[in-house]
Amino acid sequence: MTTRISLTTRVTGGLVRGAATPTGVVFHSIPYAAPPAGPRRFAPPAAAAPWTGVRDASAAGPSAPTPRRSFGTLDLTPILGTGRHTGDDYLTATVSTPDPHAGGLPVLVFVHGGGLTAGTGSAEVYDGSSFTRDGVVLVTLNYRLGVSGWLDVPDAPANRGLLDVLAGLRWVAENIASFGGDAARVTVAGQSAGAMIVAALLACPAAEGLFQRAISQSGSGDCAFERGQAALATRGISSLLGRDATAASLSDLGDDRLIELATALPPLDHAAHGFLDTAVGASPFKPVIDGVLLTGQPADTLRPGLGTDLLIGSTADEANLYTVPNGLSETAGEADLLAAARRRFPDPEARLDGYRELFPDKSPGQLLSRVITDAFTGGSRRLAAAHIARSQGHTFSYEFRWASSAYEGRLGACHGVELPFVFDRLDLRSLRGPRSLLGAGEPDFALADETHGAWIRFVKTGHPGWAPNIWRFFGELDKTRR
Repeated sequence: MTTRISLTTRVTGGLVRGAATPTGVVFHSIPYAAPPAGPRRFAPPAAAAPWTGVRDASAAGPSAPTPRRSFGTLDLTPILGTGRHTGDDYLTATVSTPDPHAGGLPVLVFVHGGGLTAGTGSAEVYDGSSFTRDGVVLVTLNYRLGVSGWLDVPDAPANRGLLDVLAGLRWVAENIASFGGDAARVTVAGQSAGAMIVAALLACPAAEGLFQRAISQSGSGDCAFERGQAALATRGISSLLGRDATAASLSDLGDDRLIELATALPPLDHAAHGFLDTAVGASPFKPVIDGVLLTGQPADTLRPGLGTDLLIGSTADEANLYTVPNGLSETAGEADLLAAARRRFPDPEARLDGYRELFPDKSPGQLLSRVITDAFTGGSRRLAAAHIARSQGHTFSYEFRWASSAYEGRLGACHGVELPFVFDRLDLRSLRGPRSLLGAGEPDFALADETHGAWIRFVKTGHPGWAPNIWRFFGELDKTRR
């Protein structure tokens, strides 16, 4: 005799009804905060209004306003989503559970990437079926992006997107038992921009007690802008707008106009203003050192007495996502290479001399990918080292080396390539093809079992399967590409 799993449960706002999946139940787009519209667009997140009756949570709702990000000829819709789903009520959580009435299940809260300008927790890759199959409750969060979430303006709190994630984590603490989860067994994870948010949470006093473990996939411990650095984007938006960019001056603009402004913002010359930026992409937005949520770079300001276990790593060829699909790896010249080094290193010429000596046969475009990758992954290594030195939790480091066959094998182990393995979604046809993330060949299903299994073990026990303070390598690396 089989027991029928209930599709309805109660959260702080009221009753919600989800949809059955082969491995449990999914509840889509439950509001954890009020819609950030009108006067709330640049305000801290407010409590969501309760509803009467049963809220339908059987299908995905609105996503944060976002442009369509282009990665040359590469299709990244499985990770970034298919575009904006309009509606103001997008500060939401999607919860996938093996059984709402199970009780005591470990919880993974995942924060999506996208340069803090794009993405959604409802993208195909983030389907929670593999986690619920293995006894884990998966929560994905949407948060404010772009100008609304991250532009530093004088008449609104900084880091509004980070405030959203904090509100989402508090909602999880209050409600996860209604989905069979245990609020004392929460792991927060993120990839790319989401991993930068995780780094910020490790340093943010307001996050104390909201999670017990953390996973940083291709993030950085040097992920924050100083106030003067953040002001470069604010001045750029002001110039495009024709008036000072403030919450008051921006609040009457529609979402489409804010997206236009962010998209039209020219590349910011951080080096010319005396700042370094190790980011792998070119997003004008990052968390801001505001003296309230963040008092310095996360690698320098981990919370005192932090007892959070940390799983942290990156991919072997992070920057290939940004240089191969758009042809930059083949067309970049010495000027491009020098500009990239100046943006990321205090000694750019000496750095480049070292790279040329180490890789004498590589073109400027190939060296460009290596320079950006190494600068970016250095931020993860610094956060890992800080966690080892100052945290009371364990630190587990990894590098993901499996190389995609896309672009005749040149895409390699690029930024984001580990996501289908972590979520065990190699079955998605949208990931397969000569201009898709995994390439046209057969992906490594055994490696997906291995990678996903490590994440499951970490979420359940705090140990992914190897000893702390040593590196674990996933997949093979063709050393001739290094």
